[in-house]
Amino acid sequence: MFVTCVVDAVTPETGVAAVRLLEAAGCAVEFPEAQTCCGQPAVSAGEPEAATRLARHFVEVFDGYDAVVVPSGSCAAMVHHWYERLLPPEWAERVHALSTRTYELSQYLVDVIGQMDLGARVDTRVTVHDSCHGLRNLGIRDQPRALLAQAGAAIVEMEEPETCCGFGGSFSLIHGEVAGPLADAKLRHAAATGAECVVACDQACLLHLEGRRRRTGIGPAPVHVADLLASGLP
Repeated sequence: MFVTCVVDAVTPETGVAAVRLLEAAGCAVEFPEAQTCCGQPAVSAGEPEAATRLARHFVEVFDGYDAVVVPSGSCAAMVHHWYERLLPPEWAERVHALSTRTYELSQYLVDVIGQMDLGARVDTRVTVHDSCHGLRNLGIRDQPRALLAQAGAAIVEMEEPETCCGFGGSFSLIHGEVAGPLADAKLRHAAATGAECVVACDQACLLHLEGRRRRTGIGPAPVHVADLLASGLP
């Protein structure tokens, strides 16, 4: 399990939920304590040297595991799409091998081990936000919906589920005049469905939406797919 910075620092319960789901699927989960950051914030901030150090450390920590599972499409996408660019050619073989074994949580459960029925039962009306990196870099769209439907959730599609929520890492800090309205539009679309919660696979997107929800009072509660499914486990 690579837990990610945001989950570790802000919502550690999401990491625990992800482990519970993996264990319910029959996986033996290890949490390497030497793990740090994937390097994505450094890349976004224009600091490739820092990102390279973090990428090298990530490879050294997770090399040798059968799979690296991440409750974040954006962090998994970082490993897939940046590490071979950042690290020198002599690392290429190790980086490529590790990137092919690194998966976002719902992607791993559905596409890799084929475990959609985890024993969770969730009697909830939900709408799904398709986070940018997971959708566009990794092709994650149907996987969280499959897990939710198998658990009994009623999925109601919002208008423009694939449109950005406005977070974009440091983008939301630098360009608040764009990020805020994007989040507000996403929350209005989610509210129009009558869903009890808006679900996504990236905690940072959900925190951004929750911040705007607190200010405007609009929209259902943003919830990570791992938290919702784990809440329905026996």
